[in-house]
Amino acid sequence: MLQKISKDQDNFLSVWKTLASKVDTHLSNCLQQQEGMPVRLLEAMRYSVLAPGKRLRPVLVLLASNAFGFENTNPWPAACAVEFIHAYSLIHDDLPAMDDDDLRRGRPTCHKVYGEALAILAGDALLTKAFEVLAKSYPPLAGAECCLELAKGAGASGMVGGQVEDLAWEGKPGVRGEDHPKEATIQHLKNLHDRKTGALIRTSLKLGAIVSFASQNRTPPEDLLQILDNYGQNIGLAFQVTDDLLDVLGKCESAGKRVGKDAQKGKLTYPGLLGIEQSKLLAVDLCKNAQNLASQLGPNAAPLIDLAEYLVSRDH
Repeated sequence: MLQKISKDQDNFLSVWKTLASKVDTHLSNCLQQQEGMPVRLLEAMRYSVLAPGKRLRPVLVLLASNAFGFENTNPWPAACAVEFIHAYSLIHDDLPAMDDDDLRRGRPTCHKVYGEALAILAGDALLTKAFEVLAKSYPPLAGAECCLELAKGAGASGMVGGQVEDLAWEGKPGVRGEDHPKEATIQHLKNLHDRKTGALIRTSLKLGAIVSFASQNRTPPEDLLQILDNYGQNIGLAFQVTDDLLDVLGKCESAGKRVGKDAQKGKLTYPGLLGIEQSKLLAVDLCKNAQNLASQLGPNAAPLIDLAEYLVSRDH
């Protein structure tokens, strides 16, 4: 089992950093030279995956796995898999055809260092690597369940579909369709980010539960999966609202990426639609909802309560 986290926020952040560091070690071990793998491709993959980051999604896998108190659980392959998916999505999001960013996690983006073609291929390789890791690391049933959840969370009805919606509201040529109204509402924005950001967060929590119960040759009960899904929906939206606020109020040095770019591009954001103060209140409400849900999972889920509070108070 993972180290328990007290209510003290400093202690929580300390343990998060410890877990993130362990995740980095496992990520590095997963990304080693294999027969037939071009050296330059591996360099691009490692450059993007091992860049300094919060490791939110793999930490969620670990915390959800720990919430049920089972010994002999191995959440690390699932944690690596979701971070590979996340890293691939960032590589592709940063491309000129998408968000056109030149800075990510305080460093030049992958395509700025390795060129657009190799960046695309590095993202493709990480996408497929995620499913390879899951399939070879768990028993057939648990591995299949993990692959299914990750495919749903990352695919056309999840993260990728949310990215399409994001580009559509930005007005990218060839993206906006007849089904997009001219005027956005808060519900449009929530639906967008429930997929673009929230889908992979919810998947991370479900993967943690699946691998935890797999250690007992069981599958997680549907009611527990639903609580985790609802919790993930709330922290996913809280995370995005805070990200939008940081893009308006944050500093480039602490954010690790260019700030103010959403407004420049006319993106659909919470501050743009609700204003800064209402966006802050929404983030707090989402945090409280998440904490109430996590409290239903028992004492081992206390770190999930602390995490929700941190997500709305962070500066990067």
